[in-house]
Amino acid sequence: MYKIMIVEDDEIIARTIKSYIESWGCEVMCVTDFSSVLEQFVSFSPHLILMDLYLPFFNGYYWCTEIRKLSDVPIVFISSASDNMNIVMAINMGGDDFITKPFDLNVLTAKVQALLRRTYDFSSGTNLIEHRGAILNTADGSLTYRGQRIDLTKNEYKILHILMENRGKTVSREVIMSRLWETDSFIDDNTLTVNITRLRKKLEDSGLCDFIATKKGIGYMVK
Repeated sequence: MYKIMIVEDDEIIARTIKSYIESWGCEVMCVTDFSSVLEQFVSFSPHLILMDLYLPFFNGYYWCTEIRKLSDVPIVFISSASDNMNIVMAINMGGDDFITKPFDLNVLTAKVQALLRRTYDFSSGTNLIEHRGAILNTADGSLTYRGQRIDLTKNEYKILHILMENRGKTVSREVIMSRLWETDSFIDDNTLTVNITRLRKKLEDSGLCDFIATKKGIGYMVK
């Protein structure tokens, strides 16, 4: 089932689109808090976004730019501001298509379905893990916090992936090392300690203090 996120402040338009898209089997979420669009994007993890241009707090261009820092998810702008300048800007900002209001729901459906077909196969999905504002993209191994990309080594990424998958739970050192061995990263106990220390420093330097906690004699956890 595809997940569609609608970022539209006209409630009537948003509800109409939601009802129509749900009728052909998609899960649909309408944004209601327009000050936290990025957080809702990460939480819902949609396969496609329908984005109005003029919104409360920040416009659609802004949110498109922020989302593009994290994901290549298809973004379709829907707006009555259909002059050439806005259409060109929408595409240049990272949009995949532009639909002019008022629009025929059949046209919207055709464009959305075509984008979904081109972008995904049936087994694909989005690949973001979020915790305390840190966003790990498992598709490309990147970590982003407050719009800043944090460079990780191969082992640092794998360690953080394991911990964020199990956020709130303690993961033993033995489990972490076993998982790394499965991917041909043969590290010993001392090497794991060095990797954890370096990873913590990178996180702290980016503002993520106390992100990884040590459970003495057991292992580590993202809290």
